[in-house]
Amino acid sequence: MADAERHEQQSERAASATGAVAPGEGIQASPVGAPAPAASPGGGSPPLPSFALLPVAAVCSALVGVLTVLSGRYGFHRDELYFLAAGRHPAWGYVDQPPLTPLLARTASALFGDTPEGLRVPATLASAATVVVAALLAREVGAGRRAQVLAAVLTAVSAQVLAVGHMVSTATFDLLAWLVLSLCVLRLLRTGEGRWWLAVGAALGVGLLNKYLVASLLVALLAGIAAVGPRHVLRGAWPLAGAAVALALAGGNLWWQARHGWPELTVAHGISADDGADNRIAFVPEQLVFLSPLFVPVCVAGWRRLWREPALRWARPAAVAYPLLCLLVLAAGGKGYYTVPLLIVLLAAGCEPLAGWLRRYRRPVWAPALVCAAAISAVVALPLLPPSALALPMAVNKEQGEQVGWPALADAARRGWLLIPRDERARAVVLAQNYGEAGALDRYGPARGLPRSYSGHMSYADWGRPPDSADGPVLLVRQRDATDIERHFTGCREVARVDNGHDVDNEEQGASIDLCSGTAQPWSKLWPQLRRYY
Repeated sequence: MADAERHEQQSERAASATGAVAPGEGIQASPVGAPAPAASPGGGSPPLPSFALLPVAAVCSALVGVLTVLSGRYGFHRDELYFLAAGRHPAWGYVDQPPLTPLLARTASALFGDTPEGLRVPATLASAATVVVAALLAREVGAGRRAQVLAAVLTAVSAQVLAVGHMVSTATFDLLAWLVLSLCVLRLLRTGEGRWWLAVGAALGVGLLNKYLVASLLVALLAGIAAVGPRHVLRGAWPLAGAAVALALAGGNLWWQARHGWPELTVAHGISADDGADNRIAFVPEQLVFLSPLFVPVCVAGWRRLWREPALRWARPAAVAYPLLCLLVLAAGGKGYYTVPLLIVLLAAGCEPLAGWLRRYRRPVWAPALVCAAAISAVVALPLLPPSALALPMAVNKEQGEQVGWPALADAARRGWLLIPRDERARAVVLAQNYGEAGALDRYGPARGLPRSYSGHMSYADWGRPPDSADGPVLLVRQRDATDIERHFTGCREVARVDNGHDVDNEEQGASIDLCSGTAQPWSKLWPQLRRYY
C-alpha cells in the first residue's frame, strides 16, 4: 500500500513537472493522508496553472468602465471632503488614520481635477487591482483559468468591491492591502521560501500606512500557522527581516502616533463604545450583504477545500484565520465588513469547485443568479438610483446618502453669514460641529464668500483654532438635535436649516445654522472642550 501511494505521488509530481494541467483544471487533490505536493524532493513546489490574463483584464476593464461612468454622480462623500482637507495638511499621521489615503486624495485631485471624478481615479484603479489579486489568489490554490475568471467576476460584482471602488476611503485601499498580504502569505506557505517574508513585510507596512486593521489579518494568519502548520516558516531570520521591512515602511506613522499619545486608540475606543453593540448585532448580515448572499455556497466550498483537500494542507491557516478574525472583530465591536477581504480569499478558493460544478451541470442557472447578485450589489453600492429614491439602499448602506447635499449646506451657511453686520465679520467665526460639515465648507464655502471654517472634530482640531481676538459673532453649523454644543456660546438663535432638496435623510438633512453673539470663554480655553475624537 505504501509503495502504491509513493508511486502515485511520483506520478503526480512528474505530471506537475511537465506542467500538465488542463485548461480550466486546477491542482488536483492528493490521496487522503498523502503529503501535500508543495514539498517536493528538490525543495520546490509544483508549477501553478497559467494565469488567465486576457479574460481577467477584460473583467477589470468592465469594472473600470462602470465605476468611471458613475464616479461623478451625486457628489463628494463626507469622508472624501475630510481626506481632501487632510491632504492639504500633510503629516505622518492624523488622530483617526495614517497618512496614505489623504496623500492619495491630494495627489488625485492635483492630477485629475478637484472633482469627484478626478478624486476617485485611485479608488477605481485599486478596485481593478483587487480583482486581479483575487484571480491570483484562486490560481495560488491551484485554480485553473476558468476558475480564475470566475474569481475575478464574483469579486468584481460583490457589493464591497463596488462600494469602495466608487469612492475614496481607507476601506478602499485596506481591501487591496488585505488581499495582497493574503497572497504573499499563501505563496510563502506553498513554496516554503523564507524570502517571501520580505513581501509579507512590505504588504503589511504599506497597509499600516493606510489602516491599522490589516495587522489583525496577520495576527489571525500567524495564529493559524502556529495551530495547524506549516510551522517551519516561522523559524529562522526571514520573519524578523519581514518585520523589519514593515517597521521601516510604517515607522514614521507609528512614531507620530506614539508622540501624540496614540489618538487612534482613543478613536477606536469611541467607535466601540458608541457602536459596538449595533456592530455585533449586524455582524453576520453585513458580511452577507457586502459580499453577496448568493456567493455564500462558494465561500463555504472554498473553506472546506482549504481545510480538507490534502494537496492544499499548507493553506489550512487561511481556513483557520477566518473564524479567528471574526472573533477578534466581534470582541472589539468592529463592523461586519472588516472581515470581507478574508471572505474574498475563501471565495477565490471556492471557484475551482464552482468551475467543476458548472462543467458537469451545463444548465444555464448560473447566469441569472450572477446577474441577480450583480444587480443587488450595484443598487446597494453604486449611485444608480435618483437621490430622491435613496431610502432603499440607505437601509443597507447609509454611505450612499452621505454623497448628497453638501452644496446645500454651504448655501445655508452663507445665508447665516450674510446676517452678520459687515463691520463685525472680521471678528466672526464659522464653526462646524463635525469634519463632514467643515470639509464641505472648505470645499464650497470660498465660492460663496465664506471665510475659513473651524471644527474641533478629529484632526480638524489640530489644524488651528480661532484666535482669541476673534471675539465677535459665531456662526455655528450643527447637526439637528445636537444642542449640547450651544452651551459654549451666548445668544444663539437658529437662522437657517439645511435642505438637500431630495429629502435624503442623511446626517446633515435638517442641520441647523445658528447665529450666536459670542463665546462663553476665550477660544484658547474653549478649544479643549470642543475637541471630539468620535
